[in-house]
Amino acid sequence: MKRYSRYLAVLIITAALAVAGDATAQTSASDATTGFPPLDQWKVAVLEGDSIGLKALYSIDPPAQVQANGTKTGGGEDINFWLGLKAKTMKVEIVRLRERTYGKSVIFKATVQTADGRTIDITNAQAWRKDGEQWHVFNVERTDSPHLQQPSDMNKDIYPADKDARTEIKEAEEKAAAQHRRVLLIFGANWCYDCHVLDLALHRPDFQPAVRGYEIVHVDIGPDGTKNADVAKQYDVPLDSGVPALAIIESDGKVVVSQKNGEFEDARALTPEVLLEFLNRWKPEAR
Repeated sequence: MKRYSRYLAVLIITAALAVAGDATAQTSASDATTGFPPLDQWKVAVLEGDSIGLKALYSIDPPAQVQANGTKTGGGEDINFWLGLKAKTMKVEIVRLRERTYGKSVIFKATVQTADGRTIDITNAQAWRKDGEQWHVFNVERTDSPHLQQPSDMNKDIYPADKDARTEIKEAEEKAAAQHRRVLLIFGANWCYDCHVLDLALHRPDFQPAVRGYEIVHVDIGPDGTKNADVAKQYDVPLDSGVPALAIIESDGKVVVSQKNGEFEDARALTPEVLLEFLNRWKPEAR
């Protein structure tokens, strides 16, 4: 009996330590600072269900503009969404934090544990402006439970600044002619979050049968979105509709199809099926 009692005591202590460890890990994930104090305030307000504190962080004049899953809403709807989760813990992973002329731009991934035991992944982009001593969110782009892999950083040099677009397109056309392919032009920039989402998608194993139908050229639009504007015009791609923007051309340079309405501009919210349908629809027919 004594041996059994000692064994039982060890089990109880081990279980208690495991629970304590889990609680510590959850607290650590929720309490970790993001590096941007206003975002930390925002996160605390969400976790505490503090509707007054959270509302105070959204711009009123002008009203905060919110796009949630491709639909335009307002700051009130965004506040209600986050409070409605009743989050027990929230891990925030900063993908990009940039200084802007208006203040700060932050893109982050949030993993939320809800009170009813669900785990929800959310991609959120927020634009913050400082009004006097107070920071306010004035623009939000939120994607709930994205279907495509979201980047953890934006360090990959998808659009090298020293590449000449016309030279690369010419080389791609020559390869496409030799291998019975078409050329896929992807206009974008390294600062574009959705360009990184699209790049990750194109490297998925299940995408490779479709991707093999193309020679891919990334055309850099530069930091201000005007670089290679003449190339975009040549292939009938309006850059003011957003990036990434795609055009597919034959090996002789003839345009097969070009996006004109920012169809992939919100790549973070797309499904794999939508991308695959596009690639399969326009890849060359098998010989």
